[in-house]
Formats: sequence, structure tokens, C-alpha cells
Amino acid sequence: MIDTHCHLNDEQLLTTASQSIEAAIANGVSKIICIGWDLESSKTAVELAHKYDAVFAAVGFHPENLENISEDALLEIEKLAKEDKVVAIGEIGLDYHWFKEESEHANQKIWFIKQIELANKLGLPVSIHARDASQDTYDLLVEHPIENGFVLHCYSGSPEMMERFAKIGAYFGFDGPVTFKNSITPKECVKACREDRLIVETDSPYMAPTPFRGKVNEPKYIPVILEKIAEIRGISLKEASDITDRNAHELFKF
Repeated sequence: MIDTHCHLNDEQLLTTASQSIEAAIANGVSKIICIGWDLESSKTAVELAHKYDAVFAAVGFHPENLENISEDALLEIEKLAKEDKVVAIGEIGLDYHWFKEESEHANQKIWFIKQIELANKLGLPVSIHARDASQDTYDLLVEHPIENGFVLHCYSGSPEMMERFAKIGAYFGFDGPVTFKNSITPKECVKACREDRLIVETDSPYMAPTPFRGKVNEPKYIPVILEKIAEIRGISLKEASDITDRNAHELFKF
């Protein structure tokens, strides 16, 4: 099992990262991708990847964390992205939930495009954050195609939009919300997702799955999420694990 998106570099997990990794491995998780959201967190993700065999890294600027971005900072991200065990640029994208102004949206698009161009230059896939911005994300990706694959992390769009994204090469990351009692759309998307586009993640330390909701999330909960995915799709846990493992390897080229 592979946790394709977590934040061991977050302060809630960083001081106990070794214990979190050990617990994940004990629960059958073989690989963990630690995702950056700015320059410092990206550096920490790479450091963790170098320190622990099971950890890999993604580097980039999240749309909520653009205040310190610059061309020089992007050059630093490029240097990090060339490090051993960096498997993606991310997480990058658009966030219209917290940012409402058109000027903010325009700035996010500028840096999203620049980081897509970096991923294409380096031959890396992309981990995308798209919150309340599905249509603009789709339109931007049509205009600026990602050449080496991408995942819509914590997919929160509709099944109909998911099919449109799939046609331009998207993978879809599902996490804790698929286990929430009143979370209808994520379950519909898990059921409708193409088998060869489905991957699993925790987004630790956020959104712990039921029955651990409200606690600090960790990569060790991947089996809990996979059990729900298996239930929704009417398959065994092993089948769900095999499918998501195969797709993660196809996208991230470990």
C-alpha cells in the first residue's frame, strides 16, 4: 500500500516522523510521498526522503503559500526537484475557497503554469490541489498540458468533471472523506473512477478517516481508507490495494 500524499513535514508529525513511518510500515504501507507546500517544507520533505527508505518527496508551492514565491525561490525548487527520491512537483494548483479575488486567482494561475513548465522540463508528474476551482483547473490544464501525468489530490469535484479530467490524463487521489458518513460525492467518485486512475492517500495530518476523525491523521490509516474504497467498489481489500499500488507506480515511477 502506498500513501501518495501526506505531510510528515508538518509540525504535527515532524517530531514523531520516525514513529509514524514505523507504524505505517507495520500496517502494510510500503511507500509514503511527503509533499511540500513552500520552499522550506519542500526542503524538509527531501531531507525526510533521504533519511527514510520508505519516504519519497514532492516539492513546490501550494496556492495558499505564494507570499514568499519568486523566480529565485522557483530556482531553488528546481534544484530540490533534481534530488534523488523526488518523484513529483507538488502540491501546486488553484484554491478559490480561501481566495476570492480575481487578482488572487490570476496570481495563482501564473505560478501554477510556471510550476507545470518546471515539471515538464524535469520530466516529473504533478500533484494538484484544486479547491472550488475545478473548471479553471481543467481549462488551464487543457491550455498547458502536463506531459508526465498528474493527480488531482483529495479529489472533490463531481463524477462528471472527473471523467473530463480523466480524458486529459488525470489520476484521482482519495482520502479520509470517503469514510465520512455524510460525504456523498466522494463516494460517488470512488465508485465511478476508472480503475487505472485510482490512487489512495491520507493527506496527513489532516482529515483522519472514520473512526479516527478529529485525531491527528497518519499514513498508518491507509488500510482504513482502502477498506472503504474496496467496499464502495465491491471488491476485496487486496484488489483495492493492488489497483492503487499499480497506479501509483505508473504515475510516480518510483
